[in-house]
Amino acid sequence: ARRRLTAPREKNTMSRRTLTLDDRLYRYLLDHSLREHPEQTALREATRTHPRAGMQISPEQGQLMALLVKLIGARRCIEIGVFTGCSALAVALALPEEGRLLACDVSDESTSVGRPFWDRAGVAQKIELVLAPALATLDARLAAGETGAYDFAFIDADKASYDGYYERCLQVVRAGGLIAIDNVLWSGRVAGESTDEDTVALQQLNRKPHGDERVDLSLLPIGDGLTLARRRG
Repeated sequence: ARRRLTAPREKNTMSRRTLTLDDRLYRYLLDHSLREHPEQTALREATRTHPRAGMQISPEQGQLMALLVKLIGARRCIEIGVFTGCSALAVALALPEEGRLLACDVSDESTSVGRPFWDRAGVAQKIELVLAPALATLDARLAAGETGAYDFAFIDADKASYDGYYERCLQVVRAGGLIAIDNVLWSGRVAGESTDEDTVALQQLNRKPHGDERVDLSLLPIGDGLTLARRRG
């Protein structure tokens, strides 16, 4: 009989779906992937004690967003919902020196947590923080002629307004630009029946890009769920 020259391949039953991460495997993921500026690590630790610390994005999501910003050669970005500024810091660090991030939020209290870390990381000059309702800020930018002026947008604010943010971002982001939408899996609640206002808003939002011919789409099970929508030309 002919001798087998290679070992038989083990059957992999997990290749057809995303792997579930327990704490051990998640730690392995971070240990073998995460690269953070010291001020990013420090800001995450400072946010840990915040009463709404659960609103902070995961570090691997911040790293993915930074990579995407670099991959598309972004120069102008928008963030809708800043919280303590972890995601803003990740994006600003990924931008070139002349790059700019328009950061929209309504809370001086939460955004004030992150500003010293932006300064110490040397990116404060890249971030324009506007404390006002984001829909009004976006409408003002559109009225000022900034249609198609941005390369990347990140939506992570009040869920009831997600549809309005998505529609505005489709106008301010250029063809070929990228829109990232956070919390689209909502701890799994979007997959069930619900009367909760935020859950319903996210369910409606998730249906919209899926059938939207204006974008190319991928919904990723990273963090609390991240939708990536590339605006078609």
